[in-house]
Amino acid sequence: MGKRLLLLLLSIGCCLAGFAAESYTLRGRVIDRLTRRPVAYAAVVLDGQGDKGASTDSTGRFAIERVRPGIYRLAASCIGYRNTLTPEYVVSAATPFIEIELVEDAAQLDAVTVTPTPFRRTAESPVGLQVIGLREIEKSPGANRDVSRIVRSYPGVSFSPVGYRNDLIVRGGGPSENVFYMDGIEIPNINHFATQGASGGPVSIVNADLVREISFYTGAFPADRAGALSSVLDFRLRDGDPEKHSFKATLGASEVSLSGNGPLSERTTYLFSVRQSYLQLLFKMLGLPFLPNYIDAQVKIKSKLSARDELTVLGLTGIDNMRLNTDEKGEEAEYLLSYLPRIRQETFTVGAVYRHYAGQHTQSVSLSHNYLNNRNLKYRDNDASSDENLMLRLRSVEQKTTLRGENRSWLGRWTLTEGVELNYRRYTNRTLQRLYGRETDFSDYDTRLGIAGGWGLFFTAAYESSDKRFTASAGLRADGCDYSARMRQFWRQLSPRLSLAYALGDAWSVKGSAGIYHQLPPLTALGLRDNDGAWVNRSLRYMRVKALSAGIDWRLRDRLIVSLEGFRKGYDRIPLSLADGIPLVCKGDDYGTVGAEPLVSTAEGRAYGAELTARWQIPGKINLVGSATLFRSEYRNGQGRYVPSAWDNRYVVNLSGTYDLPRSWSVGARLSWIGGAPYTPYDEAKSSLVSAWDAQGRPYYDYARYNTERLAAFGQLDLRIDKTFYFRRCMLGLYIDLQNVTASRLERPDVLMSTGVIANPAAPADEQRYLMKYIGQSSGTLIPTLGVTVEF
Repeated sequence: MGKRLLLLLLSIGCCLAGFAAESYTLRGRVIDRLTRRPVAYAAVVLDGQGDKGASTDSTGRFAIERVRPGIYRLAASCIGYRNTLTPEYVVSAATPFIEIELVEDAAQLDAVTVTPTPFRRTAESPVGLQVIGLREIEKSPGANRDVSRIVRSYPGVSFSPVGYRNDLIVRGGGPSENVFYMDGIEIPNINHFATQGASGGPVSIVNADLVREISFYTGAFPADRAGALSSVLDFRLRDGDPEKHSFKATLGASEVSLSGNGPLSERTTYLFSVRQSYLQLLFKMLGLPFLPNYIDAQVKIKSKLSARDELTVLGLTGIDNMRLNTDEKGEEAEYLLSYLPRIRQETFTVGAVYRHYAGQHTQSVSLSHNYLNNRNLKYRDNDASSDENLMLRLRSVEQKTTLRGENRSWLGRWTLTEGVELNYRRYTNRTLQRLYGRETDFSDYDTRLGIAGGWGLFFTAAYESSDKRFTASAGLRADGCDYSARMRQFWRQLSPRLSLAYALGDAWSVKGSAGIYHQLPPLTALGLRDNDGAWVNRSLRYMRVKALSAGIDWRLRDRLIVSLEGFRKGYDRIPLSLADGIPLVCKGDDYGTVGAEPLVSTAEGRAYGAELTARWQIPGKINLVGSATLFRSEYRNGQGRYVPSAWDNRYVVNLSGTYDLPRSWSVGARLSWIGGAPYTPYDEAKSSLVSAWDAQGRPYYDYARYNTERLAAFGQLDLRIDKTFYFRRCMLGLYIDLQNVTASRLERPDVLMSTGVIANPAAPADEQRYLMKYIGQSSGTLIPTLGVTVEF
C-alpha cells in the first residue's frame, strides 16, 4: 500500500510541476464511414456551443482552439452527409485525437444546421435502448464507476439492497438472463466472484477508464447478440490515441489502478488497464464475514492494416480470491461462515476482430475464447488444520470458443445484416464432498462435457423512410447445438423479431417491438451426470421468451425526453428443479454455483409492467435521469396458479443526476426506492429433525408456501462530490462517493439454525429433534469512498 501511495504522490508532484491551464486544443479527423476517405470542409462544433468550432481541411483534419476543460460531445455536419453527434470526450491535457465518421445521405444536399440528438434509437431497437455516455460513467452517484451499478438508474432495472451484490435484474428476469459484449466480443460475466451458472459478484471486472459508451438493451435485442432473455449490455471501448501517450492512475477506497493508451506505430494503437484490489479491507471494516480480493487487466490493440482494413485484439482477465473472515463474531456471521466456502476464480476472454470496409458493404470476422476456472473449498468450522475436516473441494471449468462472420450492407434506405456463428463449449467438474451426518463417506463427482456443434445464423433488414419519420426492422435468428437431437433441430429455436417506429411530429413518436428469444441452459445443468455416467438433464431444451413492448416518446429540443413504455414477457421451456420445484432462473443471487441438479424444461412464467423515464441534459451543466417501473414477475406453480418469482419487487423508482458548478466542481445524488422482495418461510418441523438437519446442514424451506411472504420496501440515498484540477500536462481529480447516506437498514427474514442440542434424546432416532434458534439478519451501512485520479 505504501509503494502504491508513493507512486501516486510522485505522479501528482509531476502534474503540479506544470502551470495551470485555462484551455486546450482539440484535434481530430472526419472520415466517410463507408469509404474511409477524409471529408473535407465539414463543420465540427462543440455540442451546445455552436460558436465554438472549426472546419476540416482537405485531409479531413480539424483543430478547435482554446476549449475550456470539461466533458463534451462534438457535432459534425457536411452537405451530402447526415448530421452526427459523437460520444462524450474529456477535454484535458490527455484529450485523445478524435475520429468522427459521417454517413452519406443524398437527401441532404442543401446547407444544414447541426441538430445534436443525444437520445439515440436504432431501427432494430426503437424501444428498450439506453445509451450511457462518459459523464454518467465517470460521475454516477453511488456507483463508484462500476458498470453494473451505473445502469440501475434506468427503467426496468431492480437492484440488490444488500449492497455487495452486482446482480443485474431487468424487467423481472433473473441474473442469468443477461448477456455482455465488448466491441463485438462476448464476455460471459462482467463481475468478479461470479456465481457460476448465473451472474453477480461484488464488483465489476471492467475498468470504466477504458469505456467510451454503453448501449443497454432491455428489449428489442439485436439479432446478432445471442442468448439474451432480459438484457444486453454492450460496451464500446475507447481507441488508443494515435498521436501521443497518456496514462491515468487511480487510488480509491477499494482498489488502485493504472491505465494508459497511445501509439505503438504509425498505424497501431494500444489501450490497457491493470487494477489491484484491497476490497477485503473495506469488507472487514463493514464487518462482513467474507473478504474478497482481486486483480484484473484489460488490453485493446487496434491496427489499421490499410485504408479499408483494420484488426482489433482484445483481452480481459481477472484473478479472484475470497477468504473467510473468521474473526467476525455474532450470530449472523456464524450463519454465513457455517456454509460459505472459500472461493478462488480465474477468468479470461481473448478475441480478435478483423473488419474490411468495401464501400457500401462492411465485412467482419471475429474469433474469441472464454475461460472460467471456479474453485470452492470448505472445512468444518473453517478449520483447515486437518484433512479430516474437509467438507467440500470443487473445481469447475467452463470454456467457449466462438468463430463469427458478419456482413452489413447500406443500400439507400435499407440496411441489411447477415451472419453466422460457430462455437465449441467445454465443461468439466470434479467435486469431492462429505455427506452430511457421516464422518467418512464422500461423494466423488466427476464429469466432462463437450458441445462441438454449436451454431447460429442471423439476418436483419432495416428500413428508413426518406423523411426519417418511419423506421422498420425485421430479423430472424436460429440457434442449435449437438447436445441432444432436439437441440439440433434449428426450427425449434427460431427467433423472429419485428420493430416499428413513427414520428408523429417534431416532438412525439410511437414505437413498438415483438420478438422471440432463446437461451441455452447453463453448462452446470447440461453437464450433470448420474452415478452410472448418464446425462441427467438430456431432455432439457433451449429456454424461450416471447416479448412484446410498445411506447411513446416526447422530446423538447433534444435536451429533454420523456418516454412511457409497456412490456410483457412470456417464459416457457424454463428448467424446473425436481428437488424443490423452483425454476432455475429464480436462483443465482448468492455465491457458488447453480444448475447442477436434476431439471426438466416444464416451467412457465410471465413478467409485465410499465416504465416511465425522463432524461434531461444541458451540455456542461446538468444530466438528470428519472425512472419509475411498476411490474409483476411470476411463475406458474404445480397447481397451475401464478406465484411471485424471486425477482417480483413490484416497483422500482430511481432519480439520479449530476450538476456542474463553477471552477470544475460537480455534485451528484441518486435516490433509489425498491419494493420488498418475496421470500419463502422455513419448514420448522422438518428442519428441527436431527436426521433432516444432519442430511443438509441448513434449514428446509416450506415450498408449499413458496414466496408467500414479502420483505419491507427499501430506500437508499447516495451522494457524490467531484473536484477537478486542470494543468498543462495533467489532470488531477478528487471525489467523495457516499453510498447509503441515511444508513438505511434492510431487514431480511430471520435464519433458522440448530443449536446442536437434542431436545428429546430418549425418543427414537427418526423422531429426535434439535433445539432451534433464530438469527436476525439486517444489513445496510454508510459506505464512504475517497478517490484520487491523476491523468498525465
